[in-house]
Amino acid sequence: MDVAFSFAGETLVPLASGALFWPAEATLLVADLHLEKASHFAKKGWLLPPHATADTLAALIDAVEASGATRLICLGDSFHDQGGPDRLLPEARSALQLMTRNLDWWWITGNHDEDAAAALGGRVMTETRLGPFVLRHEADAADRAPELSGHFHPKLVIRVRSRHIARRCFALSATKLILPAFGAFTGGLDVADPALKSALAGPAEALVLDGGRLLRFPVV
Repeated sequence: MDVAFSFAGETLVPLASGALFWPAEATLLVADLHLEKASHFAKKGWLLPPHATADTLAALIDAVEASGATRLICLGDSFHDQGGPDRLLPEARSALQLMTRNLDWWWITGNHDEDAAAALGGRVMTETRLGPFVLRHEADAADRAPELSGHFHPKLVIRVRSRHIARRCFALSATKLILPAFGAFTGGLDVADPALKSALAGPAEALVLDGGRLLRFPVV
């Protein structure tokens, strides 16, 4: 666990996939899966890679197996829209239902899914607490309790001469930890964007995994 870091007195392990493992609770947290995003836009005639949901679920299974987690918490926007669960292909539905049966699975609802995932098993809630943390989809800048959230899809953008290099990142302040989007083809928001900086409610840094190292960059 060379890349582990401490937040609110707890040891947390970020994964290259964008998931976060909490060893003391055997819990894996992910944000913004945006399952069935491609099928949502296909109805509008906009073509995205049709295998995005399958890729996201395969990465999720890999993260569970690699971490040994027994609990999985989705921090909102698990589906791209309310109709997402109905558009799942049979193989994807079966994979999700197998995971919700075999794990202590929590769906935190977000902006797009509300209770869309309830039929697939697991527990559904708008927000909750676990240990020292409030778990919600979108950071509440006014809440000073330690908080784990998603929503913003943070990424670090480094400008090198005329090039922009972007990497997904975890955004960390004294009271906030915002996870990157886990879903395939979900895009991201520069961690220095004013909206994201405001949500962090104070000085912050971007945490980026680079091989076996955890790199820290001040958010300015």
